[in-house]
Amino acid sequence: MKSALLFLLLSLSISSVFASEKPIQRGSVVILHVTGPISDAQFFFLRRVLKNAESVSAAALILNMDTPGGDLKATEKIVQMLGKSPIPTYTYVNTNAGSAGALIALGTKKIFMSPVSAIGAAAPVAGSGQEIPETMNAKIVSYYSGYFRSVAQKNGYHAELVDGFMNLDKEVKIGGEIINPKGALLTLSAQEATRPCGGRPLLASGIATDIEDMATQCGLPVDKLVSQEPSGFETIAQWITLLAPFLLLGGVLGAYLELKVPGFGVPGILSGICFLLFFSGHYIAGLTGFEMLALFAMGVIFILLELVFFPGVVVMALGGTVMILISLFLAMADFYPAQPVHFSYDFFLTPILNISIAILLACIFMALASRFLPSLPLFRRLSLSSKLEAGPSIAEGITDTGEILPLAPGNEGIALTALRPSGRAQIGQDHFDVLTDGEFLPAGTPIQVLKTIGQKIIVARQKQTSP
Repeated sequence: MKSALLFLLLSLSISSVFASEKPIQRGSVVILHVTGPISDAQFFFLRRVLKNAESVSAAALILNMDTPGGDLKATEKIVQMLGKSPIPTYTYVNTNAGSAGALIALGTKKIFMSPVSAIGAAAPVAGSGQEIPETMNAKIVSYYSGYFRSVAQKNGYHAELVDGFMNLDKEVKIGGEIINPKGALLTLSAQEATRPCGGRPLLASGIATDIEDMATQCGLPVDKLVSQEPSGFETIAQWITLLAPFLLLGGVLGAYLELKVPGFGVPGILSGICFLLFFSGHYIAGLTGFEMLALFAMGVIFILLELVFFPGVVVMALGGTVMILISLFLAMADFYPAQPVHFSYDFFLTPILNISIAILLACIFMALASRFLPSLPLFRRLSLSSKLEAGPSIAEGITDTGEILPLAPGNEGIALTALRPSGRAQIGQDHFDVLTDGEFLPAGTPIQVLKTIGQKIIVARQKQTSP
């Protein structure tokens, strides 16, 4: 029970990290600050805020953009995410929407420029800033220029601008007017981006002195503006999501060892930390809310109630296990509150893969733990409960080679701790680590030895004999 309490306290401390953000409410106009290089950390931040906005029916999203560009794959994910959202999206180019920033701006419904700002120059380069080899560069430009032309057309922009942003080898013409010559990348100033071309603005809808001015021009309520900034944990969340199977493994193994060792100790603490990192990381990554953490905690409580107060009531433990599995699955599934759930291959792949890896590794480690841990001096010392009455230690019941002293089937004793299904028992004058065949027995239950297998002593409740 202590480990469950610790887990809940740590959960509250994590949730307090985000309590300082002004809450998004129904009708809010949410400002998301997109600054610095575009990366998966930016994607995690935008996804987290977008899901919160969808869950309360926010009125609009404004990207307050000042970026030199960044990762093209992260850019594509951000554009796809914005394109599927039912919430109207806007971009305010607050000085710079270079490279990937320009492509993200095309994924929003309207673009506004600050008086001194620029947008464009989206040719792909290597992560080190060097030129990409010619053939590879041609493939990347061909694919992504086609993709972002489609994005631009969907949102009502001149699709030809994408070629100007990305492709040095194309001349850009709109309505017979040459916008950008061949051999140069297109970059537009605020004034150039807003000038008329083909009966509509070349790119941006207007120039605004600040976001409040932009909101006024768009007919959005200025008093509903809510600003959201990256928490600083988004980069960490990227690693946590990658390490999800191993965090699940650590949580399962810690819980298993906690059941094997009477009392509360290090395994329970490590289990709680692993599960807390798992849920907090996936929350920061925008994959889950704290409702999944609450469902997981409820599942843990159900299992603890079965183990401590209602041993043998399988329904409670089974229900708790189902709650835990559902919470883990949904914590890794990427769905949005205001969008229909598409049960696709991608939707199921990551959760099933991570849970399967964790379960497989946990089974292997638990089998090894059952075989080798009882013979380790450290494990034997940990298994001694401070609540036991004074008596011979387990070392006096084991030979120097770690073998159990001979015990005949039928030898009787008493459970010193709850057997869940492992614990401590007194048989004769000695104390031993024992294991039932699956039955949970409370402390004080009369027991008898069924058999010994290597270093394992298998016991069961004493059979009642008729007088």
